[in-house]
This record gives sequence, structure tokens and C-alpha cells, in this order.
Amino acid sequence: MADFWDLKRQVVHRAQRLVVNPVGRQLPVTMLETIGRKTGQPRRTAVGGRIVKNQFWMVSEHGEHSDYVRNIKADPAVRVRIGGQWRNGTAHLLPDDDPKQRLRNLPRLNSAAVRAMGTDLLTIRVDLD
Repeated sequence: MADFWDLKRQVVHRAQRLVVNPVGRQLPVTMLETIGRKTGQPRRTAVGGRIVKNQFWMVSEHGEHSDYVRNIKADPAVRVRIGGQWRNGTAHLLPDDDPKQRLRNLPRLNSAAVRAMGTDLLTIRVDLD
């Protein structure tokens, strides 16, 4: 069964990298910008989530297998584009948070996609400046 999850993660990752993210960069969708751990260059990923108080909450589909999560581990300083405005923040990985419960409080369409495509869910909180 582990082979199935690895294959699913690889297929979804490739589709996101080649289709979803390039399209998302052109649309007014929420984007997360991290600094590439290898290149030092900004990396943008379309994400879904919600601001609660002065925090942006989201769930990563592939947890620590996601490139943007690896980038956050190397440098938690991020930017989030919400409603066309970029905001700086500090990202925190929350492995003890229940990501399935968290998804119930986030936008429905994105949450459904994360549940359907996800292999290793991980909650992320960005404390916005």
C-alpha cells in the first residue's frame, strides 16, 4: 500500500508543479511564497486557507514531502498573497494539530481537494506581520 501512496504523491506533485502552480500564479488565488532551500530563490505555490485573527491557516496535502514544507523547515519566513495583497509572516509546522479537523474550518472546495489528493496531511499556521 505504501507504493500506492508514493505513486499518488508523485503524480499529484507533478500535476501541481506543471499545471496548477503555473496557472495559479496568473490568477488572483492565494499564493504562498517560500525561499528555495537549495536555490535561495522565491518559490510560489497556490494554496488554500483562511485568515483567523492575524494568522493564515492551511493544510499541506503531502506534509513533509512537499517542497514548500521543506523550504519552510529551512527558512520559516514566508509571504502569503491574499486578495491580491502580499503579507509577510512566519510559518509554523504543526504536526500535533488534527489536519482533518482543521480542514473543516477552511474553504470547502480547497479542503475537499486536499482530502482527495492528499497523502500525508500537515497543518501549517503563518503568523502574519
